[in-house]
Amino acid sequence: MLQEHTNNNRKRKNNEPDWASLTLGVFVCQACSLLHRSIPHISRVKSVQDTWDASDVELMAAMGNSAAKAKYEQKVPAFYYRPTHTDCKLLREQWIRAKYERNEFEFIEKQEPYSAGYREGFLWKRGRDNGQFLSRKFVLSEREGALKYFNKQDARDPKAIMKIETLNATFQPAKIGNPCGLQITYLKDNSTRNIFVYHSDAKEMVDWFNAIRAARFHYLQVAFPGASDEELVPKLTRSFMKEGFMEKTGPKHTEGFKKRWFTMDDRRLMYFKDPLDAYARGEVFIGSKENSYTVLAGLPPSTQGYHWNHGITIVTPDRKFLFACETEAEQQDWIAAFQRVINRPMRPQEYAVEAHFKHKP
Repeated sequence: MLQEHTNNNRKRKNNEPDWASLTLGVFVCQACSLLHRSIPHISRVKSVQDTWDASDVELMAAMGNSAAKAKYEQKVPAFYYRPTHTDCKLLREQWIRAKYERNEFEFIEKQEPYSAGYREGFLWKRGRDNGQFLSRKFVLSEREGALKYFNKQDARDPKAIMKIETLNATFQPAKIGNPCGLQITYLKDNSTRNIFVYHSDAKEMVDWFNAIRAARFHYLQVAFPGASDEELVPKLTRSFMKEGFMEKTGPKHTEGFKKRWFTMDDRRLMYFKDPLDAYARGEVFIGSKENSYTVLAGLPPSTQGYHWNHGITIVTPDRKFLFACETEAEQQDWIAAFQRVINRPMRPQEYAVEAHFKHKP
C-alpha cells in the first residue's frame, strides 16, 4: 500500500493505484488516499478515472513517485519503521504525515524526538491488578540500556526496569481499546512481562515506538559489530505471529479444558486468562523439527472432557500439549503458525532458552 509506484506515463495496469495526489505528484492506493485526505492543506487527491486538466497531467509527469521518494524519504533512519498495508491506521497515517507534512526525512534535526538516545515523558499505563489506565513517567536511556517507568512523578526509584536487550513493542489498538495502544514486552526472570500504554497524541506514541527501535538498533550494532543494517533491522521490534483464544488441558490430560488467550511470540507460546494480563499463566517453547518438535491436527483418542471440536497436538521431546479451537479456520491458522516455527532451524542462542524451559519449576 505504501510502496511507491514508479511509472506515471505508461498505460496503467490492473494492480496500479487508482488515486493521485496532485499537490505532491504521487500515485497512491485507495486506502492511502483516505489518509492523504486527512492532510488537505498538504495533499489534494483525485481519482485517475476523473477528467484531468493538462496542468494536472504536467504536474504528475514532472514529479512522479520515484522523484517524490528521493525527495521526501532521502534521510529515513535505518531504524525508523516503514509501515505496510497490514499495519494499523496510526502507523500508516503518521508515516504519511512524517514524510509530507513534517518533512522529517529531509531535515535530520526533525528526527531528534526519536533518535537522541534519551526520551522521557508521560504515558497512560494499564494497572497490572486493577486494569485502570493511570499517567506514569517513562524514561528511555540508551546509556543505561533500559526503559524505566515510575509510579510517582517525583519517585527516585523506578517501578520497573526493562532492559533494551529483551525489549519489544507492537501496536495493539483493538486489543487495548485505544487507537494509540502500544504493547511493550520484556523478559523478567526469563518470563515475559506485558505492559500496555497509550498517549492521546498519535505522533507522540509513534515517536516512542521509533525511539525504542532506535535504542534496540544501537544496542544490536554493539552486540553484533559485523552485522549489516539489513540484518539488524528485522530484529528491532516484532509483531506476534498469532494471537487468539484456544482451550487447553493440563499435563496429565485428565483435567477439563479451559479457555485461554494465546500469544505466539517467535518460539514462545504463552497463554493468559485475559488478553491484557501482565504475566502469562504459562509458556511453552516451540523448537524445530530437527529437535523432535511436531504439530498434529486433532487430539489423542484417549482425550477426556468437553472441549471445542478442532484439536491441535504439539509434540515436544518431553510431553504433548493439547489445545482445541472453536472453528476449523482457527485450527488451520494456528497449525500454520506452529509449522512455520517448527520448520525453522533453531539458532544457537535458542538452545539456551529451550534448556531454561525444560528446567522451569
